[in-house]
Amino acid sequence: MKQAFKPGTMLYPLPAVMVSCGETEAEYNIITVAWTGTVCSEPPMCYISVRKERLSHSIISRTGEFVINLTTEALAKATDWCGVNSGRSVNKFSAMHLTPVQAQIVKAPLIDESPLNIECQVVEIKELGSHDMFIANVVAVDADEQLIDRSTGQFYLNHAHPIAYSHGKYYSLGERIGGFGFSVKKKKH
Repeated sequence: MKQAFKPGTMLYPLPAVMVSCGETEAEYNIITVAWTGTVCSEPPMCYISVRKERLSHSIISRTGEFVINLTTEALAKATDWCGVNSGRSVNKFSAMHLTPVQAQIVKAPLIDESPLNIECQVVEIKELGSHDMFIANVVAVDADEQLIDRSTGQFYLNHAHPIAYSHGKYYSLGERIGGFGFSVKKKKH
């Protein structure tokens, strides 16, 4: 039997990411976002949704750029801390001992401790209510070399122990239960 809930955002789990923004070191900021995802594969596009009152909203609106930095168990405290503190009163990079690194294309910094950084340029801002959605082209991806298999070129994010966000809590990801197409794959005899 099902119980009715009021309409809400119950689509969980979600990636917990740190989004970095800013054009100069003096304005670099980090915001933790769970409202994020892929919107297109050709061309590669992502989105983040940010409340209008957030400092990062004004920075991204002005610069048109941001970096999605994937998070890990080792970054869980920094991920949470950057989500509950404002860049108006504290330098989040310094406070959490995170390293801003120059990106390949965008002016916003990468977070060096993140295993994967997705450089984005905004193509549209959709006003939706409590949040605005920044839809962006992915213009570069920066991956930790230690997570790339040298012989196959495959990136193994699972070796970095990524985390997810589910209804107000952070979780590590569990064991793999299959791969794309595993339900229809023919068994070898």
